[in-house]
Amino acid sequence: MPGKIVQISLSDGGVPKTAVSSADVMETGLVGDRQKTPDIHGGPERAVCLWSLEVIETLQQEGHNVAPGYAGENVTLSGLDWPQVVPGVQLQLGSEVRLEIASYAAPCRKNMRWFADKRYSRISQKHYPGSSRVYARVLQPGKNW
Repeated sequence: MPGKIVQISLSDGGVPKTAVSSADVMETGLVGDRQKTPDIHGGPERAVCLWSLEVIETLQQEGHNVAPGYAGENVTLSGLDWPQVVPGVQLQLGSEVRLEIASYAAPCRKNMRWFADKRYSRISQKHYPGSSRVYARVLQPGKNW
């Protein structure tokens, strides 16, 4: 599935995540990235969080103050038919990294502040299919990605 990496983001826990120029990817996620609640947001089945730039832009047009990295995603992508990025789909990112979408990311209340009406369910797959972030497992790690 073709697409372009727009931004790679890391944090020492919490949101928003900060843009970085590159990152090493291991089976457990991006080196240097941490989650405050790893039992909810971490682990090999939730090693990397991805989101669509086009979804972010739609949310901005709706008046929401969201931007790449704000909702906790590690990788912001563009050029994908985001509703088709579903569990089981594999993505090749760069020359080394290969991911498999494992699940949809449930909206976290920490993201409430980015939404004009505080309705962070706006990024819920259940309520707004095709707007959710997704979690991926790492099939092939990579360096300097």
